[in-house]
Amino acid sequence: MSTPVKDTSAMISGMAPVLDDTLYHFCLLPNGAEALASQALASFAEDEGLSLILTDQVAQEAGLARDLPMRRITLTVHSALDGVGLTAAVARALADAGIACNMVAAYHHDHAFVPAGDADRALVILQALAGAE
Repeated sequence: MSTPVKDTSAMISGMAPVLDDTLYHFCLLPNGAEALASQALASFAEDEGLSLILTDQVAQEAGLARDLPMRRITLTVHSALDGVGLTAAVARALADAGIACNMVAAYHHDHAFVPAGDADRALVILQALAGAE
């Protein structure tokens, strides 16, 4: 088991971003479709309903909107849950390049979801950011 990294510079330099080939969609679950939750990569309960991150295939089969396909870039550093600055640095680097970014933090890693058409460019930017630290 790896030790969480808390130092900002160490998190950024060690993030080793990896681009997932899978297309994902952020979807709002319609009433009565709770069975889809078990197929979600992630979910979040909001006041307006249950938001899910679904693969393109699952979203298509369920007839859900798929207007913004996203790709996931996993920052493979085991970032501490109370670490400060990694998400901000990633979001800032991508924003400066005009790339939208939806960050999702999990127990071991942070994940940047970017529009599919910008994914390769986003990966290069994050690799450069990691090398700059």
